[in-house]
Amino acid sequence: MTNSKRRRGLAAASALLGGVLVLSACSGGDDHASGSGGDTSQAKVDEAAAKRTSEAQISITPKDGSNNASINNSAKVTVAKGTLTDVKMTTSDGTAVSGRISADGKSWKPSVQLERATTYRLAVTAKDSAGRAAHENASFTTVAPAHSFIGNFTPDNGATVGVGMPVSITFDKAITNKAAVQKGITVTSTSGQEIACHWFNAQRMDCRPEEYWKEGSTVTLKLALDGVEGAPGVYGVQQKTVTFHIGRNQVSYVDAKTKQMKVTQDGKVVKTIPISAGSPQNKTYEGQMVISEKFKETRMNGATVGFTDDDGKGEYDIKDVPHAMRLTTSGTFVHGNYWGAPSIFGNVNTSHGCVGLQDKKGANDPNTPAAWFYEHSLIGDVVVVSHTGDKTVAPDNGLNGWNMSWSEWKAGSAV
Repeated sequence: MTNSKRRRGLAAASALLGGVLVLSACSGGDDHASGSGGDTSQAKVDEAAAKRTSEAQISITPKDGSNNASINNSAKVTVAKGTLTDVKMTTSDGTAVSGRISADGKSWKPSVQLERATTYRLAVTAKDSAGRAAHENASFTTVAPAHSFIGNFTPDNGATVGVGMPVSITFDKAITNKAAVQKGITVTSTSGQEIACHWFNAQRMDCRPEEYWKEGSTVTLKLALDGVEGAPGVYGVQQKTVTFHIGRNQVSYVDAKTKQMKVTQDGKVVKTIPISAGSPQNKTYEGQMVISEKFKETRMNGATVGFTDDDGKGEYDIKDVPHAMRLTTSGTFVHGNYWGAPSIFGNVNTSHGCVGLQDKKGANDPNTPAAWFYEHSLIGDVVVVSHTGDKTVAPDNGLNGWNMSWSEWKAGSAV
């Protein structure tokens, strides 16, 4: 290529490149026009765009990209200077999450409980008074089980229970900041009784009044644990209110010496039942014990509670124990006994530590002492056992915190 041709080629390329730059630039018009004070083409575009922009201002909680979001208070959508017209919420796999726009069109929230460790996406549309649409999108991930804790509680919402039923909460992770967690839990009663909570360990807290609950009262448990840091990097997720009712006042007194059980209601004896308590080799715990479970029939295998023969098998394995009611976590029950001779009840203590009442196989005879007691008992009723010669049951072995003095009980509070 000659020098003259090369110069002409470079000039052409320069002109072409200059054209591209001009065509790609955001500014319009020439220098003279932009400096003249007149409207530029871009200014007109901006003005037109402004007129088309909706005034509606959409707000989504939590912020886009959030992690460890609440499963209770997340996905809240609100709008100012407009109304919501469409809100779509889905999981990362596309599953739709139902929700409802408020009557005034100003807010939206999901109508179902969010799941932990789940990514959710929101697509929101709103319109202003001129009908102009605004759009907003967000994505967030809820707190994972590894970074959250829940409290499993008893009794259940709406239950009617006996006067000895404590509120018992077992957390699925160890709590190191007990005070913060306890402050997020309140227990109140229509009876006006003072209620205190006691930590048995890092994962269990029970709450009760000084004396048994007042008959006919209503107890309310409020869990305001959402976002409460129970341990480093581990947060609560529960936001719940539970109420339960206290039934009639029934307390039963088992005397292993006389081998009789006196059932009282409001302090008056309504029935006396012959019993057979633990044998001298397998004494029944003493103390105040609360019925925590009821089974019309259940299996009792000695191997599960340490009663084994030389071959390692249970000393007993009865697959259909009738009218069984649990008194301790370790395996103490008050239950029906159909395999013992009728003559033992009221006369001999023969059990492996339980309190046995005369019964019939199959649990279908309503006329037996065990059937009567079963039908007249509630979870939360108290059974007081005495004169067995054994130690007092541990307060945390079942729902048996009544075996602690009020001062000892209150000393276990973190608040």
